[in-house]
Amino acid sequence: MRIKLIKISVVYFAVGILLGYYMSISHNYELTPVHVHINLLGWTSLTLAGILYYLFPSFSNHKLAKIHAWLHNLGLPIMMIGLFLMTVLNRESMAPVIAVGATLTTVGILLFVYHVLAHLKSE
Repeated sequence: MRIKLIKISVVYFAVGILLGYYMSISHNYELTPVHVHINLLGWTSLTLAGILYYLFPSFSNHKLAKIHAWLHNLGLPIMMIGLFLMTVLNRESMAPVIAVGATLTTVGILLFVYHVLAHLKSE
């Protein structure tokens, strides 16, 4: 799971950078919220989590690590697709989709925070 999170994060990095590049050459910045969330929650957060899990193998074997990874990686794409569709198609009806994805991601991240505070110890 440790290396998988880092590999998943570089996919988010590529998507975020390509989206930013597209916005730059088209001079259309309406997808900035999608770009920012993909880079912060996809690339940065997952990379850092993967590195922590890599540096502390017993920490990564805990059940909370697996729950965090699943919730984060289910919620983020749901949230980003909903935000993309709401922005591009101007569909407020996507708000519940965004809310579901944001809730899954947030719960996953809060579990990660708890896990770090409660279980991360030097090995």
